[in-house]
Amino acid sequence: MNLEARKVIFVVVIAILSAQKSDAECDFEAIFNFGDSNSDTGGFYAAFPSENLPYGMTYFKKPVGRATDGRVILDFLAQALGLPFVSPYLQSIGSDFRHGANFATLASTVRLPQTSVFVTGVSPFSLAIQLNQMKQFKSKVDELHSLGQAEKNIPPPDIFGKSLYTFYIGQNDFTGNLASLGISGVKQYLPQVVSQIATTIKEIYELGGRTFLVLNLAPIGCYPAFLVELPHDTSDIDSFGCMVSYNNAVADYNLMLDEELIKTRKDIIDANIIYADIHSVMLDLFRHPSSYGMKYGTKACCGYGGGPHNFDQKVYCGNTKLVNGQNLTATACNDPFNYVSWDGIHATEAANEIVANAIINGSCFDPPLPLLKCRRK
Repeated sequence: MNLEARKVIFVVVIAILSAQKSDAECDFEAIFNFGDSNSDTGGFYAAFPSENLPYGMTYFKKPVGRATDGRVILDFLAQALGLPFVSPYLQSIGSDFRHGANFATLASTVRLPQTSVFVTGVSPFSLAIQLNQMKQFKSKVDELHSLGQAEKNIPPPDIFGKSLYTFYIGQNDFTGNLASLGISGVKQYLPQVVSQIATTIKEIYELGGRTFLVLNLAPIGCYPAFLVELPHDTSDIDSFGCMVSYNNAVADYNLMLDEELIKTRKDIIDANIIYADIHSVMLDLFRHPSSYGMKYGTKACCGYGGGPHNFDQKVYCGNTKLVNGQNLTATACNDPFNYVSWDGIHATEAANEIVANAIINGSCFDPPLPLLKCRRK
């Protein structure tokens, strides 16, 4: 056999092995998600019931615990994989955990504030708590199956090695401290955030997890709420209406997260750790909404006050409040599909779908893993 023939055989063998590895990576029977309001599917409102319309108005036609008018990115990922919507871990009635669980809650942080200098109002369900919930869930599944008492709505014990573990968290660690610490103060805190995410991945790896999808942070300098609330001057606003300094700080965080994940891959070499750059997709959405069939980038659909941002921190989306002797109501627009921002802080279903499609086709992945090839047969 000549050298050229051996080369051909070698290439074919590598291709076959790569395909087998890809198929194994795509054998997802469940999703376990860790996050904040950007991926919460009802956890927070299961613990603290209070949600009302217009949240959920577009897809579900009723409030369903999502901080948008319809579906969040996680919903689209589940649908793309041929899985049902992921049930909130904290929802005791009506949940089906055969295909995973969602530990995300609105206002969650990676790390709970340690001192009084940090602002209040964060969820008690930090990433560490969510990880403990995951461990408890796995332990209970193993126990029930070993006792022959498995319930119909829980998964088999081997599910944890056949699941996609998703992370969309960190925004509240970033934004929740900006007012008190400023950008420079927050930057000193962020290495602990990315380190905690990496540590959590390693702990889930010890539980059997092998494929991890980590979403980076969106450009908060373009969100209507932060454009209204965070200190800045006109020189800090770019030609698209976004705050340059805050977006630069987010870009620095995302680079830090990417570098931490690169190191983590070296620590657990048989795991698949994917970095999803949704920041680039969201930034383009805010800057060029018309390119995606939308009209408004930095203006909220649901809010009060009109103007360039339609956001007033005194009257939040869906609420009515007495201000200076007058009842003010923050109402929703009739065409959320024309908006990138839903309520000033979260994206609309339309924007979530665009970002999800970029994730699903693998265009924002490092390393690549097109989820379209991972759909359950």
